[in-house]
Amino acid sequence: MGDLYLTKEHLAGFDNYKYNARDTSPLSIYVMHPFWNWLVEYFPKWIAPNLMTFAGFLFTVANFVMLSWYDWGFWASTELEGATPVPNWFWALAAVNIFLAYTLDGIDGKQARRIQLSGPLGELFDHGLDSYSAFFIPACLYSIFGRGPTSVPPIRMYYIMWTIFFNFYLSHWEKYNTGVLYLPWGYDLGMW
Repeated sequence: MGDLYLTKEHLAGFDNYKYNARDTSPLSIYVMHPFWNWLVEYFPKWIAPNLMTFAGFLFTVANFVMLSWYDWGFWASTELEGATPVPNWFWALAAVNIFLAYTLDGIDGKQARRIQLSGPLGELFDHGLDSYSAFFIPACLYSIFGRGPTSVPPIRMYYIMWTIFFNFYLSHWEKYNTGVLYLPWGYDLGMW
């Protein structure tokens, strides 16, 4: 049959898989999880959790694409002559999109457990798309500050992005080694 990438022991591990995360943020415990638990009950059971994951991701991509159109050089928030400001409606729509993305990201796993489709592939898909969102969301936030002479220099934003990536991947490396994903408080606070 040829060489297998996964041994029989690895394949058996899929059957024993259980998502294990620790979220100790007061915002998550007292506000977001109760809200998500309430909201997920309104979703039909035929909606696949990965569809919710992907839809949430598309909201972050939509923000980035719109921002790339209106503020491709990150100059729009500056007072420099010739800089065209981003329309106010964009920021309202971006806020709604981020809320929807964050909400769908919070309830996709709850939907998976609700309809008994929770598994490592769904977690990989969810966190894989989250790793891309770790770029799209801060890039949109950078536009708020702009890159004018009194704002955030591009090199600082470059280091901020690497810090975000480092924290994201460090959390997942920790999960790989311990079996537990410890969710940082900053994620929830950063969304608000």
